[in-house]
Amino acid sequence: MPDGQPARAFHVTPRAAEEIAAIAARENRPEAGLRVTVSAGGCSGLQYGFALEDAAGEDDLVVTLGGTRVFVDAVSLDFLDGSQLDWHEALIGSHFVVRNPQAVSGCGCGVSFAVA
Repeated sequence: MPDGQPARAFHVTPRAAEEIAAIAARENRPEAGLRVTVSAGGCSGLQYGFALEDAAGEDDLVVTLGGTRVFVDAVSLDFLDGSQLDWHEALIGSHFVVRNPQAVSGCGCGVSFAVA
């Protein structure tokens, strides 16, 4: 980070890290990490994306927890700074959840959000 600028952060819960490792193992890609992105779209204007990737990009923030890696590109990190990635299990389905302090509204599915 340039002098005088605080480090930006993205947090991963142990439960999310466990699920990422399990998904990578099921896909026969045990070394893969999870890429978390933000792009235009969804019913609230911005949406989260999740995909397995084998390596980090040059400008990615890489969060490592228990050997599991999560990659966030610099543009997405602008929208995800201070957020937490977790895993939620329910009878109707399981999914990653992003707790984003920058989101001022979101849709019912939790994938789409808006910022001020």
